[in-house]
Amino acid sequence: MKHLKQLFRMIKINRVLTYYQIDKMVLTDTKYAWLIWFNMVLPWNWRGKSSGSRGENIRLALEELGPIFIKLGQALSTRKDLLPPDISVELIKLQDDCPPFDAEHSKQLVEEALGKTTEEAFAEFDTEPMASASIAQVHAAKLHTGTDVVVKVVRPDIKPIIEQDVAIMFMLARLLEAAVKIAKRLHPVDVVAEFEKTILDELDMIREAANATQLRRNFEDSDLLYVPEIYWSHTAERVMTMERIYGIRISETEKLMEAGISLTKLSAKGVVIFFTQVFKHNFFHADMHPGNIFVLPDGRYAAIDFGIMGTLDPEDQRYLAENFLAFFNRDYLRVSELHIESEWVPRDTRVNELESAIRSVCEPIWDRPLKDISFGLVLMRLFQTARRFGMEVQPQLVLLQKTLLNIEGLGRQMDDELDLWDTAKPFLEEWMHDRMGPKGFVRNVKSNLPFWMENAPEMPRLLHASLNKLAHADFGGQAEQMARLEKQIAEQNRAQRNRTIGVLLIVFALLPGIIDQEWINESMLQVILVVIGGWLIVRK
Repeated sequence: MKHLKQLFRMIKINRVLTYYQIDKMVLTDTKYAWLIWFNMVLPWNWRGKSSGSRGENIRLALEELGPIFIKLGQALSTRKDLLPPDISVELIKLQDDCPPFDAEHSKQLVEEALGKTTEEAFAEFDTEPMASASIAQVHAAKLHTGTDVVVKVVRPDIKPIIEQDVAIMFMLARLLEAAVKIAKRLHPVDVVAEFEKTILDELDMIREAANATQLRRNFEDSDLLYVPEIYWSHTAERVMTMERIYGIRISETEKLMEAGISLTKLSAKGVVIFFTQVFKHNFFHADMHPGNIFVLPDGRYAAIDFGIMGTLDPEDQRYLAENFLAFFNRDYLRVSELHIESEWVPRDTRVNELESAIRSVCEPIWDRPLKDISFGLVLMRLFQTARRFGMEVQPQLVLLQKTLLNIEGLGRQMDDELDLWDTAKPFLEEWMHDRMGPKGFVRNVKSNLPFWMENAPEMPRLLHASLNKLAHADFGGQAEQMARLEKQIAEQNRAQRNRTIGVLLIVFALLPGIIDQEWINESMLQVILVVIGGWLIVRK
């Protein structure tokens, strides 16, 4: 039965792709071009063909194939580094709206997940959904405490549908990779694998609730962003209960102005929120499209839908910050060096060739006013250029690019004079100073101090063992080798003395903080002692 369903599904997919001439777009001028003619003789393809544009046909085909393919199209719409503009523009129009499933079934799912009736769990529960999408639908409810909440319920039997459609997507991706040479550069199989992971993660409401809780903790008492509270007593793997937000959608600019909210301040806040999440918290909302963002009466942003979150490796954070700063200083040599140092491109890449390529792409941008320069497009063009040198874009960087493009689009929709650089540069410079300056050094030393102190008693034994091994090594009786050994022993003794003195200096400088279990008072003397101690530890 399962295989029969999959066969019928594949026939429908073939019918839709043929009608919208996707087969011709992909297979013409390839060794699989004969499949175009084969499709024409299949009975279910004996009808006229769509005459729409390339991008429109792809969008309509995905809409006809259903919610899972729509989700794939939405994910692809963020990959402007991979897709031609006419296709990405059409994919942005995809709407993830689906007919709601049976109201009584939804109520039953909530009761099964929570282990109690809706009457026991809620003072009120509206069986008619507020919204319905491909993965879940949302119901309004009220707790017995009087708190208004929304209850997100995962669609029943959605996982088998996802697994079936994703299996077919993998098959089509492999065919595309084998048939079209340029497709190998687009890595369609990897794109589908990334999509599979993302969509399966969205099925887990506990994971989404945990994401929301972490983001709320990060912005606690903030005047920038409000994150609704999660009610864990009413949350399970397939059901999530969250505080209901009453605000104005970010896209409803007229209502925002009527409410007396400054769009200029709001757009600048959005930029600060983005950079705070990426560089300060290293945990960012990666699905910040207009449907997921509201504005509260006090002017704060409010976010919902926490299924897709992004994080960056600490080194990626630093390299990205330096890349932005170097780009806006038009230091393309430094941009090239950063790409090689971070191993975003192979180590053997010739820095002067990469510098020349980046300059040719980025320099024309400076003909425009600074307020018109798009951070997202800069990042995208840097990735596109680096891809020619063998760069493999990592998923977290793609999420970052997608989020940045969304933030920019929203910001400039509210204030077309928004100068992102004016807002971002001070933030990035302060972050770099805090990370790379004396405070960052002291913080790193303090975090590593327990490890150094724990291992310090072992140093004499390890040194003695190393020297003993060297002393009994067979050097062939040559005086020159013995002299080299004596020199090595002397250097190791000196290095050990330096490390011991360095650790003592750092302990002396940080002792008040260790005793009080509080952050140290970073006086100039303490900073100097820590710097000298750190230098002695690493000095050979």
